[in-house]
Amino acid sequence: MKHSTQAVKQRFGIIGNAPGLVNALNTAIRVANTDLTVLIAGESGTGKEVFSKIIHSLSARKHAKFIAINCGAIPEGTINSELFGHEKGAFTGASAERKGYFETVSGGTIFLDEIGEMPMDTQSFLLRVLESGEFIRVGSSIVQTTDVRVIAATNVDLLDRIKKGKFREDLYYRLSTVPIKVPALKEREQDISVLFRKFASDFADKYKTTPIRLDERAELIIENYSWPGNIRELKNIVEQLSVLSEEKNITADMLVDLLPHLMKRNLPALRKDKGEDQFQEREILYKLLFEMKGDLTDLKSLVFEMIKANNLRVPANNNLLSAPKRSYEEQFRESVRHDQEEESDHFQYSDSAENNENGNIPIILDGDRSPYSKSEIVEENLSIRDMEKDLIEKALSKHKNRRKDAADELGISERTLYRKIKEYELQ
Repeated sequence: MKHSTQAVKQRFGIIGNAPGLVNALNTAIRVANTDLTVLIAGESGTGKEVFSKIIHSLSARKHAKFIAINCGAIPEGTINSELFGHEKGAFTGASAERKGYFETVSGGTIFLDEIGEMPMDTQSFLLRVLESGEFIRVGSSIVQTTDVRVIAATNVDLLDRIKKGKFREDLYYRLSTVPIKVPALKEREQDISVLFRKFASDFADKYKTTPIRLDERAELIIENYSWPGNIRELKNIVEQLSVLSEEKNITADMLVDLLPHLMKRNLPALRKDKGEDQFQEREILYKLLFEMKGDLTDLKSLVFEMIKANNLRVPANNNLLSAPKRSYEEQFRESVRHDQEEESDHFQYSDSAENNENGNIPIILDGDRSPYSKSEIVEENLSIRDMEKDLIEKALSKHKNRRKDAADELGISERTLYRKIKEYELQ
């Protein structure tokens, strides 16, 4: 029986359309109806156990037992007994024989989570089970058999543990017959807002309240946070906001105030400060960049206006000024491109009367006679601090040192402006 990806998503409550997630899900569906051993890799909290349940539920073993075992949570001295069982008197406290998981779940599926934490001797016993289906209880000499499908999961790099001598190489290749990589939440940026709304709706039903919502800037924050705890961390944060926030429409400032650690992300920032000031300072930088872009556009327009007014033309670019539908920026880029290709370093005459319809004498700019250098390379100042200081000085000058008006122009609070004036020692 074939199972569609969308149907499996709905059945197991999987949300998202990130390519990595869809690829992992499709692999799990295809391998489910076999008895191949599967190794699921992914960070903690990405939902690796859900994939193991999908594989078991879609397999021929779906009516048999399924058990999930955290290898890192079982003490080293008892894990062999837990997995393979023991005989009476095998060790202190073994007052009766006990069947292990590989014996009781025969015919079903065992999910071994955090397989990288399994002790070396246990790895040897597990390898034998995978290769021949045989095992021996602790304290016994009788070989027993089992029919168990093993699905393993790890949140560490097993190849690195092999290099350090903490994991068997032969076991690794036996486990990873079919590897599945579950993507971290930071690799599923497009799914974060959708997951947030789903969790918000679930907690609203749980606490009998209205679901919380994020504004555009708040969504930008959560989409650019690194999410070290993955889906588990996102779910906890949504529950915190659902309980702690008095407002149901969460703004960026409110989000940062309640959960300041969310600002630890890779976005342009002037400094790590309080949420309000940090957003306002970033807006100053954006304003400056947009203003510089506008100045550059005006400068390009001015250059071409001068070329047109003085009836100048560049070699091989006679059609440059005769295309009114094209922007000055496009004309300028084409001019520069042709200059580089032709390696032209001067303007030429136009002694044709057809190019002088207004009777004006064209200005002659000859490379040999011009007193100016062909070009001058000016190193641009890329200091954010200097650009911010310059923008504040311009605003104060424009409004004749009226700080309230200057703060409104910059889009920041008057208190932030006072602090900046003091910081930059502005008069």
